[in-house]
Amino acid sequence: MDDTSLLQQLVSAFKCLPGVGAKTAQRMAFHLLENDRQAGKQLAYSLSEAIDKVGHCTQCRTFTENDICRICADPSRLETLLCIVESPTDVLAIEQAADYKGLYFVLLGKLSPLDGVGPEDLGLEQLEAMFRKRKLEEIILATNPSVEGEVTAHYISQLATRHAIKTTRIAYGVPIGGELDYVDSGTLSHAFEGRRHY
Repeated sequence: MDDTSLLQQLVSAFKCLPGVGAKTAQRMAFHLLENDRQAGKQLAYSLSEAIDKVGHCTQCRTFTENDICRICADPSRLETLLCIVESPTDVLAIEQAADYKGLYFVLLGKLSPLDGVGPEDLGLEQLEAMFRKRKLEEIILATNPSVEGEVTAHYISQLATRHAIKTTRIAYGVPIGGELDYVDSGTLSHAFEGRRHY
């Protein structure tokens, strides 16, 4: 196939998606062209509109097409409770799975000095301004349990301590339905440390 052909450009465009290699991208492109050109047009339109119009909430930094997202604009949310997450997908996961009624702050990453990601890249100045302005009673650290996620959580907990804000960390450990002999030692260790009264 000619590298500059429209077909090859379409295949290459699909390869930008996570987990999509050359074969999968080719299957996607061929499917749209062979079976559902109208869906392809709708996909192109929706993608173009989203790229042009979806930005970040000025308060929590999640995705929205307005200045303030629907969660931050909801007067029934608890303004004294703030959950801090790494990405907008984490907000969606918590909203779908938990009965959480507070607000969020999205870091859009995690501290990683090796990758050149420092506090200024995560909006931590904006977060600390929230600590000063709002009457927060508790922050919930919901960063991923990776080395970088733990470092980020520790850094933020130190900021919160300076402002006398209670800091908690989401629990993690053995998943529901998991079997102990399949759980890695680090996860099992954290599960024991985070045990609670039954």
